[in-house]
Amino acid sequence: MTGPYRKIVEVLNGKTVAPPPIWLMRQAGRYLPEYRETRVKAGSFLDLCYTPDLAVEVTLQPIRRYGFDAAILFSDILVIPDALKRNVRFVQGEGPQMDPIDVSGIGNLEGESVLGHLAPVIETVGRLRQELPEETALLGFCGAPWTVATYMIAGHGTPDQAPARLFAYRHPEAFEKLLSFLAEISAEYLIAQIDAGADAVQIFDSWAGVLGEREFENFAVKPVARMIEIVRSRRPQAKIIAFAKGAGLNLLHYRQKTKADAIGLDWSVPLFFAAELQKDGPVQGNLDPMRVVAGGRSLEEGIDAILDKLGNGPLIFNLGHGITPEADPENVTALVRRVREAGV
Repeated sequence: MTGPYRKIVEVLNGKTVAPPPIWLMRQAGRYLPEYRETRVKAGSFLDLCYTPDLAVEVTLQPIRRYGFDAAILFSDILVIPDALKRNVRFVQGEGPQMDPIDVSGIGNLEGESVLGHLAPVIETVGRLRQELPEETALLGFCGAPWTVATYMIAGHGTPDQAPARLFAYRHPEAFEKLLSFLAEISAEYLIAQIDAGADAVQIFDSWAGVLGEREFENFAVKPVARMIEIVRSRRPQAKIIAFAKGAGLNLLHYRQKTKADAIGLDWSVPLFFAAELQKDGPVQGNLDPMRVVAGGRSLEEGIDAILDKLGNGPLIFNLGHGITPEADPENVTALVRRVREAGV
């Protein structure tokens, strides 16, 4: 074997590793007291994302505490619209806000300065690869075009992304142009992260679940497939996880259509269906984050059910979405111990 042994990379190559490697979405976040202290030092959330010293620190915090098998770059999916000069800001109690884009705005988009704007994020990736333990995989990420577009059109998050869906029906050509543009620049962003040292990247389609069957194909599948095609054309060995939250039965052919190495599963995916999806390759997931908040027997039962159904195939253990601020760090300790002691 050449190079360091990183369990998650082994799974992404289709191998079964026992016990399965583990990392958690939002593992660097508000549930950790050390994160909250660093967040105060940063001033604003975007300043935290764009300050390599601080972004490296918060990325490493959960690795030091729990020894996860992967670190994921600390950043946000909305750095892309921020780089596109959409005036992104994070408002306390309201979430992300930005200037909404219209048809003329889409026509005026240009991506020449995007990677320059994101240079501090790429620097963070390079520094992380130097500072992480050899055996710890480093994951980069970005938002999927559909999910990023929903924020750009509405100017904020909405429960069912009605503004973006309506815009797509009323202005199909402009919307297709926006998705295509985002696919191209997001692929370049992922390539830059891979070149800086990321072992794998994840594409987050957090709002895929609001789409109908035809829209899922056009707005979720095709743009992500285009992104992966671009990345693989230039970095053939790239390892890519695609996470389409809430996609349900639309996941049946999602891997084949997008060519992702692994698919992330949210907690609503039944384990019998997850086991069927696993027959075609690696899966990642899918513990309900509320079990981590609850702790105790609820947490143990959720972990054991996933390991029982999926542990004999290529699995990356994770949550079905990001860990919440209410989670007790000690429950995360118990989670990691339970997964790693499986079968011992």
